[in-house]
Amino acid sequence: MIVITGGAGMIGSIIAWQLNQQGRDDMVIVDRITHEDQWQNLVKRQYVQYLDKDQLLPWLEGNDEQKPRTDVEAIIHMGAISATTERDFNKLVEANIHYSQNLWAWCANNKAAFFYASSAATYGDGEHGYDDVSIDNIRPLNGYGYSKHFFDQWALQQVNKNLATPKYWAGFKFFNVYGPNEYHKERMASVALHSFNQFKETGAVKLFKSHKQGYDDGMQLRDFVYVKDAAAVVVHFLTAALADKTCANSIYNVGTGQARAFKDLATNVMTSMGKSPNISYIDMPLDLQGRYQYFTEATVTKLRAAGYVQPFYSLEDGVKDYVQNYLMHDDAYC
Repeated sequence: MIVITGGAGMIGSIIAWQLNQQGRDDMVIVDRITHEDQWQNLVKRQYVQYLDKDQLLPWLEGNDEQKPRTDVEAIIHMGAISATTERDFNKLVEANIHYSQNLWAWCANNKAAFFYASSAATYGDGEHGYDDVSIDNIRPLNGYGYSKHFFDQWALQQVNKNLATPKYWAGFKFFNVYGPNEYHKERMASVALHSFNQFKETGAVKLFKSHKQGYDDGMQLRDFVYVKDAAAVVVHFLTAALADKTCANSIYNVGTGQARAFKDLATNVMTSMGKSPNISYIDMPLDLQGRYQYFTEATVTKLRAAGYVQPFYSLEDGVKDYVQNYLMHDDAYC
């Protein structure tokens, strides 16, 4: 049995989709749905149980007169507070650090694999690059990024101190993920979705002006990774673990390895809709200025060395699939 936390989120629900495609439906989906439409991420999934996030640990430990679970092979931990604008650090500590530590400990004690979502937000402004070989000197720009960085550091400390660890584990520093089933994320949704909605409503797309020397308006660069690729990486490591194959336990970047401009992304959204691009530029909100990454690009050498050899969707192909096979349909869910 596979447990997926954040299973009603974008990446979690697409991981479940990929496992369904492989013929697996022995999944427990864990989440806390707060958006009125987010349940639709689960409508097309086949799974055996849904639990609220606070029910998971009691369920695993066998409280309420039930026996502890012995059939859980892996926990895929995608659940978190993922808003980069979250200012309540106590909430981030509880949701992104303590909850993750508890699941790590359960997996270590019960011989289950553990795979979790980190984030490229841990790299901050990229002063020290985006290489996952070492995370020693990076400094996040916001509390969300720091909460993810703290857990990365904590996981490596468990290894270095020879403390209890899951037999198989990996953390995934996801870069800018976009794609179907992100519709509940509202402001935190990808620029691809915002661009589609803006153009559909107004016939134009607004991008942020640059507030940093050396970057023209719309030419801020990000490593945009299609959600189907992000999910495929996780499933690759899961498959190796379930087959009891050696796959280096570590923290991995998950990105294409090629930075592209927001202008490229928005342009491809509009051309995928069969329209001519129309872009204008607006000031960046004050709460983002100073906490905004102007360049991200994953170094994926370590990921490739771990055996993940599948090609990533290009920006053009990923956006085309997203727009033409999902966003332009009445039912946009995967």
